[in-house]
Parts: sequence; structure tokens; C-alpha cells
Amino acid sequence: MSESSTRPLTRAGTYADDSAYGGQKFDVEKTNKLTDDDIAPELQLNRKGVGSWFSAGYHIGTTIAVPAAILPLPYAFSQLSWGPAIIALLMGTCTTYYSSWLLAGLFNWNGQTYYRYRDLVKSIFGRRGFYAATFFQQVASLGNNLAIAIVAGQSMKALYITYNPDGDTFKLPYCIIVFGFFQFIMSQLPDLHSLRFVNALSNICTLVFSTIAIGMSIHNGRQLDRSTVNYEVPGSLTTKIMGVFLALGSIAFAFGDTILPEIQATVKEPAILNMRKGITMAYCLISSTYFTVAISGYWAFGQTVLPYLLNNLATPTWPVTIANIAAIIQITGCYQVYCRPTYEYFEMKFCDVRQSRLSKRNLFARLCITLVYNVIITFLAALIPFFGDFVALVGAIGFIPMDFLLPIIMWLKVRRPHRWWAWTANITIIVFYSIVAVCACVGAIRQIHIDVGTYKVFADLA
Repeated sequence: MSESSTRPLTRAGTYADDSAYGGQKFDVEKTNKLTDDDIAPELQLNRKGVGSWFSAGYHIGTTIAVPAAILPLPYAFSQLSWGPAIIALLMGTCTTYYSSWLLAGLFNWNGQTYYRYRDLVKSIFGRRGFYAATFFQQVASLGNNLAIAIVAGQSMKALYITYNPDGDTFKLPYCIIVFGFFQFIMSQLPDLHSLRFVNALSNICTLVFSTIAIGMSIHNGRQLDRSTVNYEVPGSLTTKIMGVFLALGSIAFAFGDTILPEIQATVKEPAILNMRKGITMAYCLISSTYFTVAISGYWAFGQTVLPYLLNNLATPTWPVTIANIAAIIQITGCYQVYCRPTYEYFEMKFCDVRQSRLSKRNLFARLCITLVYNVIITFLAALIPFFGDFVALVGAIGFIPMDFLLPIIMWLKVRRPHRWWAWTANITIIVFYSIVAVCACVGAIRQIHIDVGTYKVFADLA
């Protein structure tokens, strides 16, 4: 039996010796010592991954290339104008691909395998790093699902309006509630690996709604008098600056994925090589959709482009309908991936790890955890459905620290490169995106303040 399988565990499923698995310091004499032999196989934390690099690729693609990330990009372009917008998007693509590549290489940097992002951070920075990573990961996960619940509601509302143009019964909050109920049902799937077929379908849907968004943007753009399409950023200097801040936050959100180690835990050996193949596959999908949707959407509508591109596309109705349906399906997979770290955190606290997931006690605990989570997300999304503002805020507070900064900081601490230019380049990235995070946060909070003063709670926004 391996060393890792003989270490004592507490009832909560965390290691009692304060190891890198995220366990807290307990009085071992006052806890029941459990080894992995005592724990139900599907609840063991050190089981080997069985997924391929291809499955890792579509897990990553599902969590990053979502409608909530892709379809606001033309609006972000409208706040930056052509040149700066393309540069910002290119920098985001290159930086997060690079940081994801580094993060995959830290999976077992000291000979111990780390299955959770927060545990990997703890192994390098100690308990303070563990708590900081937990905070940022939960902010990103909860904020992401809050934003995409709003997007799902908007897509449902758009479908309703398309075929009931004079109807006002099915309001946006009701759409969000329907989506939340469906996510509660989907949340009963046991783990991330069980979502592999859902996520494969989600990646297909990404290509579907992206292709339709591109084609419809070009089609609708050609119907307009091109001389009336304006690309000049309007407003006062303050408005323009805050718009830039908001756009940078939206672009950061577009590359958010705070659960790469959790995805890597589902991959079979060699895990690092397979994960890097999956990252490359996912970024081929990401780069091909992000730039084409952003450029075509901004070209078509200029400064009149809306925060959710599909709301600009009116005719013909049938491709818009397909795009909205594909968006809802894709969002379903993304939502489920992002809620898993939260579910796992509370399951380790409230489930009996010695019993199967299908035991009555664990089933009841999971039902309660998933119910509370989805009720909270659904309520908040319906309460203040200001989609574009939350995208920028989550990008600033959650995704920039976890995806742009932390992987590079950890790599520098662990690998300690000898070449001066390696230090200089990486420190430059860290400083630049730290400034971006602060600026994007300021812009998003300002815009939320403005919108809260403009709209009522539970607003029926289009």
C-alpha cells in the first residue's frame, strides 16, 4: 500500500497530518483514523484518473469557451476600438495559454500529486495560500455561474419573444428560475468525469452558436447602411476610461478557468503530457471562435452592439433560435463544471466518506448541498440580472488572480529560472495583469452602482 493511502483521514475526508491535500490540523486522538481502504472507492481523493487528453480538452473548452465569455466580446471591442481590442484579446489568449501550460507542469512538482487547485497552492505557499486560493476559486466559480445563469435566462427570454413578440408572461426572472431548477437536477450527477458526454456536447454547441453568431453578424451587417455604423468610442474622458476598465474585465472573464488541476485529476498518465495536449486542443477552439465572433460582431454593429451579441441578431429567426438553444445547452455543461469545487468542498465536510455516494445519508447530504447552492445562485441572478457588469467583476476578482497571476507566481517560486529575461518577462506579466485586475474591478463596481440606480430588482431585462 502506498504512503498516501495509509495516512490517517478525518471523517470529513481531509488528512489529519495537515498535508497538501488541504486537511486541517486536528487532534488525531480525537478523530477516527481512516485509511483509503475504509473509504468508498468513488470518494477516495487519490484515485487515478482514467480520462484521455481529448476528454481534458473538451472539459477545458466547456469551462472557457462559453456564451457568457464569447458573446460579450464585440461589446468589449466597442469600449476599446479596433487596435487596442485586438491586442488585449491576443494578450489574454497568449498569457492564459502560457499560464495553463505552467500550471499543468506543477501537478506533481514535488513528487506528490495534487488534485485540487487550493491544495497545490498550499503545497507552495502554506495555509495562507490555501485560504486565498479557496476564496478566489469560490468567487470565480460562484460569480461565473451567476453570470451564466443570467445568460441562460436571456436566451430563454429571447426564444419566448421570438415566437411571442407581444407576450410578457414569461419574464426574465422566471426564465432564470427554470434554468436553476434544471441545474439542480443535473447536479445529482456524481462527479466531473461523469459530465464528459455533457461537455462533449457542450463543445459542439460552442461551435454551433459561434458559427451562427458570425454568419448572422455578417448577414445583418450587410443589411445596414455601412456609412451609419460608427466605431468611435463615445462619451466623456471618464466614461471612456471606465469603459476600458470594464472591457478588460470582460476579456479576462473570457479566459477564466479556475479548476485546471481538478480537470487534470481526471486524466490518465502521463497526466502532464495529456493535460498539455488537452489545453492545446481547447485553445484551438477558443482562439478560432473568440477572434471571429468578436471581430464580426463589432464590424457589423459598431457602437450599437449589445453586451450579449445574440440580442442584436433579429432575422432570420430560425438560426437565432438554434443559436439560443445551443447556448443554453453549452451553459448547462459549464455551470455543472464550475459548481463541482463547491459541492466537493461541502461534501467532504458533511458526507460520511466511509459510505458510498448512494447511501441514504450521503444522498440526503448531497441533495441539501446542491439545493442550497442552486437556490442561492438562482435568487441572486434573478435579483440583479446585470450580466455585463458581473462578467467584468468576476473577471477582475476571480479569474485574473487564478488564471493570469497565480500559475506564473507558483512557477517562479518552484522552478526559480536562472535566466534574467525569464524573471523579467514573468514579473512584467504579473505586474501588468495586477493593474488590470484593480482597474477592471473599479470599472465593474461603478457600472453596477449605475445600473442598480437605473433598474429595479428582479428587472425583466431583454
